[in-house]
Amino acid sequence: MALSPYADELRTRFSEQPFLLAPMAGVTDAAYRIMCRRHGARTAYSEMVSVAGLAYASEKTWELVMPADDEPDVCVQLFGSKPDQFAAAVEAVERRVGDKLVLIDINMACPARKVISKGEGSALMERPDLAEDIVRACAGRAHVPITVKMRKDFKSGRLLAPDFAARMEQAGASAVAVHGRSAGQLYSGNADWSVIDAVADRVSVPVIGSGDVFSAEDACRMLEQTAASAVFVARGTYGNPWVFEDARALAQEGAAVPVRGAFERLDALREHLRLLHEHDAHMARARTFATWYLKGMPHAAGWRGRVVACSEFEDFMDLVDEIEADVARCQELVRNGEAVPGFPGAREG
Repeated sequence: MALSPYADELRTRFSEQPFLLAPMAGVTDAAYRIMCRRHGARTAYSEMVSVAGLAYASEKTWELVMPADDEPDVCVQLFGSKPDQFAAAVEAVERRVGDKLVLIDINMACPARKVISKGEGSALMERPDLAEDIVRACAGRAHVPITVKMRKDFKSGRLLAPDFAARMEQAGASAVAVHGRSAGQLYSGNADWSVIDAVADRVSVPVIGSGDVFSAEDACRMLEQTAASAVFVARGTYGNPWVFEDARALAQEGAAVPVRGAFERLDALREHLRLLHEHDAHMARARTFATWYLKGMPHAAGWRGRVVACSEFEDFMDLVDEIEADVARCQELVRNGEAVPGFPGAREG
């Protein structure tokens, strides 16, 4: 197959804003994407979507695919192991998402046991012939770029990514993303950024770097120190939707990354909660992301315990008001030279 005609299109897109909101299962729903877009993310991915779920026309699965009305576009990430299901999914996603579809990414990186036990995700790196068939099946049906996300290797300890990436390019991939850990590492240890250069040496399509990008500074460092055309920001977005605008300002202007104070972060948490509520998502999702915004605040551990007990939108918003009042009280005490008291919800002995 001839090399993808979409590679230059993606390279141009990435040059305009190289810091991308990575696909994260259970995280990057419409509310999360919109929150990050408001703070500089131009390119944002769906959660990981099962091609088998789409084959059975599961509406719950389709909810993961469809962009919100107020989103300009979306990148959809698919996972599975059957080329025919991928081909059908590509046609269905293009039909339903329409002009808002930027690209379709194929997940060959997920290390979760329930995924790899079915021969999906990063397990495909051990079956490059099947992986090629999947990419070829998708590229043959698609009218948008097909990209592939992979890991350094599966569990063999051998560096698989460069050869694997070259095969995916030949099969029709318009870009590849590489996470610098093996699947066996999960998210432990350190990501090996040298793999990004090793992959870039083997392919002509854009390479997206991934792994250990926890801040705007990390994102810029990866872009500067490797051959990556773009950088996936995943865990670095936790409680920090500003990471995209901060990284771009740092990269382009050398601007210092602002320190976000407690009140600014609480206002952002309210905004994020409203987005979740407005998009009719299950508010239980807020139990996870709300705790990320509380990092470093007085009594953060105690408030996290209260967050996980919330279930309704109003419960969350009332709790944020309580937290804000406590932060203000603690800051006033510190200014007056007094000690910060214990968590207000703690039991007295």
